[in-house]
Amino acid sequence: MSEGAAVSVVIPTCGRSRQVAAAVKSALAQSYAPFEVIVVIDGFDPETISVLGTFGDQRLRLITLEKNVGGAEARNIGIRSACGEWIAFLDDDDTWMPEKLKRQMEVAASVSALFPIVSSKLLDLRAGMTRMLPYRLYEKGEDVSEYLLCRRGLGYGGGMLQTSTLLTKRDLLLDLPFLKGLKLHQDWDWLIKAARRPDVEIAMAPEALTVMYVDEQSGSVSQSTDWKASLEWAQEARSVMSRRAYSFFIATECVSRARKNGAGVKVVCELLRTYFQDGHPSARSLVLFLGFLLFSRRHRNIRKRRSRKSFLTGKTEMMTGYD
Repeated sequence: MSEGAAVSVVIPTCGRSRQVAAAVKSALAQSYAPFEVIVVIDGFDPETISVLGTFGDQRLRLITLEKNVGGAEARNIGIRSACGEWIAFLDDDDTWMPEKLKRQMEVAASVSALFPIVSSKLLDLRAGMTRMLPYRLYEKGEDVSEYLLCRRGLGYGGGMLQTSTLLTKRDLLLDLPFLKGLKLHQDWDWLIKAARRPDVEIAMAPEALTVMYVDEQSGSVSQSTDWKASLEWAQEARSVMSRRAYSFFIATECVSRARKNGAGVKVVCELLRTYFQDGHPSARSLVLFLGFLLFSRRHRNIRKRRSRKSFLTGKTEMMTGYD
């Protein structure tokens, strides 16, 4: 890594002028000053153009798209337009700690591979609660699909390489762009594919360098009930993920979305069939399959709150998961 290597920040956005303004401010305020901050406005959004037009920082560049192309292609457009050797991603509703880029560039300098992918822990803010995630850092050489997808409980947060924490070289992203048109799991798709390359190494800073704001009522992509889109992605990506990771994905992502969607017995049978036939089932993933099928988010949250209370009062910890 060359001294003072240029970093371009890419932020896709649409219809979130207040949130993206906060994201941009946190990027421009980095102690390791970015070469540029590129905001890709994904479709007609005059309010965001107006708000960001008041910043007066020459490092801020706006790319306005006539039609909505989705988050994956919006990132690709920002990458192709960037001038920096390195790309750091930031979602429009997240922010960075002031030392985020500095610490990650230090971590990148310690990686011997041609293409480091550097992540970090983050602060998860939702419903008045703050958690530091992930609970476990990625270990060098670990199967990335299993790190990301093989949960240890009904909640997420055990293994995480969230988009707003990612920094890597532009050349890698040009050679391996985000999959255009993918509705869900864009970051997982890219990470699992990238990690299979022999010239790529994933590393993590142990500090929380990103703040992720979660509005569970926002109807965001992560709250989608489109189980079919999740299943289609898993089936397309089976060749790049382990069979064990595939079973966990079906048991958690697909089943939870199907339940929220009100899917019937036929859908459950279809998911159960591919869970056994195409994956590598385990006792833990089967328990999760049944847990997501039988318990709503409300019931899972009640159990988690009781478990935390038990922990704080010195009683036996009974948590079913990380979340």
